Amino acid sequence: MIPFTAPSEDILFSLREVADANSITDWDDDLASDIIQAFASFAQDVIAPLDEIGDRDGCRLEDGCVRMPGGFTQAYSQMAEMGWQGLTAPQQFGGMAQNTLIDAAVSEIFSGANHAMQMLCNLVPGAITTLLRYGSREQQREWIPKLASGEALSTMCLTEAGAGSDLSQIRTKAVMDNDGWRIHGEKIFISGGDQDMSDDILHLILARTQNDPGTINGLSLFIASKKASKSNIQITRIEEKMGLHASPTCQMSFDGTSAELIGEQGQGLRAMFTMMNHARLDVALQGVAHASRAFKIAHSYAMERKQGRNPDGGDARLADHADVKRMLNEQRALMMGARAMAHAALVKSQNENNAVLVDFLTPICKVFCTQAGIRAADLGIQILGGYGYLNEYRINQTWRDARITAIYEGANGIHELSTVTRGVLHHDGVGADAFYGFIGEITDHPAVLALRELWCKQRVRVENAANPSEFAHEFAQLSGELFYRAVWVKIARKKDEVQFDALLKFVLSQPLPLSLDLDN
Repeated sequence: MIPFTAPSEDILFSLREVADANSITDWDDDLASDIIQAFASFAQDVIAPLDEIGDRDGCRLEDGCVRMPGGFTQAYSQMAEMGWQGLTAPQQFGGMAQNTLIDAAVSEIFSGANHAMQMLCNLVPGAITTLLRYGSREQQREWIPKLASGEALSTMCLTEAGAGSDLSQIRTKAVMDNDGWRIHGEKIFISGGDQDMSDDILHLILARTQNDPGTINGLSLFIASKKASKSNIQITRIEEKMGLHASPTCQMSFDGTSAELIGEQGQGLRAMFTMMNHARLDVALQGVAHASRAFKIAHSYAMERKQGRNPDGGDARLADHADVKRMLNEQRALMMGARAMAHAALVKSQNENNAVLVDFLTPICKVFCTQAGIRAADLGIQILGGYGYLNEYRINQTWRDARITAIYEGANGIHELSTVTRGVLHHDGVGADAFYGFIGEITDHPAVLALRELWCKQRVRVENAANPSEFAHEFAQLSGELFYRAVWVKIARKKDEVQFDALLKFVLSQPLPLSLDLDN
């Protein structure tokens, strides 16, 4: 096994030099470095050693309660005592009031160390943001201190059997009686629907308040407490999954569960998307974390493993062979480029004037970065050969855990369709216009600008298509590739080293992910 090491310096380079974090008014470089390094030490020493245990032992459902694998509850208690759960919470609620960029750096390290545990903990920043934006003062005063202190964790209860990504099919109902709102229905695929790490759980539940089935009309957002509603919330099963065995994916039954409306009645999707938008870039960074971990394992193995002879007759390392070099180069390029894409989107998100651009970048990042994690893990298995297929180096776990990122928080195909509909076809294509200009801000490299012109041709094809959805996959893939190559030009320029010039040439020489002839 190759121990986890946090990519702290790579993250700081990406934030500082590529994403221009210094352009953000509340960016304190020294403070950011201190916080990131502090969490990196904690992740390496406390969280990462539990990853193998969690994958091996998984969670258990006992008497309707979820029991976490050994060591998880103790590690969470340490993390809560150190204040990490309140990293972004306002100071008046007991938090550290740190910015989104620091939160993103911590989240990536957490995902690389123990993705399953990160999933349970990292819905909290989105829940706090949702409460700040839509919650009443009483709801904020009650829940944000609990979330910031670690007393409570959070869930996001959307999905139902037969509904999947189509929220218009939600059947869970909220009805008003003399004591307030009551929730009736069932939810599936709820990450952390129960666990024994925190004393309480804040469930954010999307439910129907009007009998208007088949539409998103009448969907409202509610909050419910595990503690207060214990007898009215049942965990009916934990799903058996390919990966993330230490993240309990629960089926939940709500039987007259006492709940409070958050925000306005019938405006639940607007409130829930506050949490979902945070989650989508967080999932992009999960992909980056897996790409980074896969590269670290594969590179360490390939540098040590003796394989064959060099031209001078001496022993060759696996890393000396051309095909292995090619795969290591692709892993490293994906890791660094995907990270820079996510960071660039996050920096832009700090200015409300960039809302249209960020709306365009978010699905691109979600798709590209999650694919990067899966691809890098797959390459890692290939580099290690037979040992990659075994459990010893645990890179197969990296692949198994990474695979879900292209599915949850909106399957990648849905995000590709969103890139076409919301980004190109809606509002006269202002999202696509903003993206076109953003690429020019990043670089004026001739190869990138030439690719941008091909992208423009594909955009016209989408705009004129009788069925634009047929072009969604190719257009989103091309958009991601354009963004990726643009940030890589900047990475190579900032690094200013021969090896990174070579990596840039490698990136720019890769075939485009297109099956269409753009010249016709």
